[in-house]
Amino acid sequence: MTPEALSTLAVFAIVATVTPGPNNLMLMSSGVNFGLRRTLPHLLGVATGFAVMIAGVGMGVSQVFEWYPPAYDILRVACGAYLIYLAYKMAFSGGKVTTQKQKTRPMTFFQAAMFQWVNPKGWTMAITATSLYASDHSVIGVLIIAGVFGLVCLPCNSLWVGIGSRLAGFLNVRKRLQVFNFSMALLLLGSVLPTLVQ
Repeated sequence: MTPEALSTLAVFAIVATVTPGPNNLMLMSSGVNFGLRRTLPHLLGVATGFAVMIAGVGMGVSQVFEWYPPAYDILRVACGAYLIYLAYKMAFSGGKVTTQKQKTRPMTFFQAAMFQWVNPKGWTMAITATSLYASDHSVIGVLIIAGVFGLVCLPCNSLWVGIGSRLAGFLNVRKRLQVFNFSMALLLLGSVLPTLVQ
């Protein structure tokens, strides 16, 4: 990969990972409800899981849709169902003002990594990146793309966790936190609705 291609890939990766989407909305919500330290496994799971997903897509996983077209519709339904479930959990999560009877916990590293495979924005980004920057699907090219995204995800996604943790003090009032969590749940659904209804 030429230096010019690498620099444009880095810009594409920054724009793709810093803009709103399911990962960033959930990370911000986790930052509000659980703080930066408890959200770290979630953050690392996103970066690692997405890099692995890009490697898989670039090495041929997405060809399943060509071999078996109904797989795309199955994936869309699975994505939609899981995101509705996550939005429900987000809307009614309790976070810092939760009572002992209503304990919730942040997403784990493994859950965050596996979520990438049912994230519609993630699929779009992975397919676009590998199509544009590794059209020959060479192993080295795909691994470079995966590595760039893995590195870029951490600082870009950390911004959203940081915003959430900064808001935590203001939202440490039950009514405000409930409104915030419900709003994040609606935004989560809204961020993927265009992808799911295509």
